[in-house]
Amino acid sequence: MGAFFGVLFHFIGGFASGSFYIPYKKVKGWAWESYWIIGGLFSWLIVPPLAAYLTIPGFTDIIAATDGGILGLTYFFGVLWGIGGLTYGLGVRYLGVSLGSSIILGLCSVFGALIPSIYYNFNPKAGKDSFSDLISNSWGQWVLFGILICVLGIVICGKAGLMKERDLSNKGHVLESTEFKIGLGLFVSVVSGVLSACMAFGIDAGKDMADTANVAWKAANPEQGEFLFQNNVSYVVILLGGLTTNFLWCMALNIRNKTFGDYVNSETPLLKNYVFSALAGTTWFLQFFFYGMGESRLGNGASSWILHMAFIILIANVWGLVLKEWKGVTRKTYFTVITGILFIILSILIVGYGNSLK
Repeated sequence: MGAFFGVLFHFIGGFASGSFYIPYKKVKGWAWESYWIIGGLFSWLIVPPLAAYLTIPGFTDIIAATDGGILGLTYFFGVLWGIGGLTYGLGVRYLGVSLGSSIILGLCSVFGALIPSIYYNFNPKAGKDSFSDLISNSWGQWVLFGILICVLGIVICGKAGLMKERDLSNKGHVLESTEFKIGLGLFVSVVSGVLSACMAFGIDAGKDMADTANVAWKAANPEQGEFLFQNNVSYVVILLGGLTTNFLWCMALNIRNKTFGDYVNSETPLLKNYVFSALAGTTWFLQFFFYGMGESRLGNGASSWILHMAFIILIANVWGLVLKEWKGVTRKTYFTVITGILFIILSILIVGYGNSLK
């Protein structure tokens, strides 16, 4: 049952992440940088400490007692991840929810799932799955096979995106829902995919904080398994790093584009813009809230990370279909993106099966 609930929690987290950008589409009259940072304040500054406060008694004491080197490394990975999160928003802006998320998260899933396991090959740590563990055990081989299937699904979705651009160009169509720019979108998506994997590294770097929370909870709740919310304390530090990167960039854009007036522009639906931005930011954080719950059931290895990313990709592509981001394309292009989604679904099932064999 632990594996079942782990997969379920990852699905809920994936649904939150794959859906978070939708409320931003309801924001009217604001520049991208304005609604992105308002949502980000909820994602990275307001909601994480609130979640930690509600789930981990004395979480501030845990942070205060943590070695400065661990805090610094956790924050540093958060800064790098913040660049990935920033360019994620740009990737979705220029490629759409479906294609942008597929390319970004496909790269993120591979880097985030494999690099930590390779690291533990050279720096073994109890309870951590090394790459040797993956290739030498049947469960690990299934996980690696699932990752391969996921990558194939990403490639197929990417091909569908290129076909989409060609179809729309041939018909003289322009998507109303996105500023579709394939070249710029692919560049920022690659940057985002690589750096977004730093979230997995940040979670691992801050594991001492999570372990402290876990030990305290287990002492107070004996024989009840692992603490579902142990990672919430680590998120506070990681996401402060993410906030740093995004805040500086968005303020720079506000200055360059002269868009500081967005926040008080009475000619726009101010209340709705703030509400939808806050909703997007809060929904975004829920992905890692539930990721932490899933990780506590499956372990913070390739299985958890690939499941989380694959569910996000799946949900984002479904939203892309619902929002008619593929309107105007040929049946062949539509069939291609559906095929990519099916490959991703298959990868989820394979990874889930592999994890159940541990």
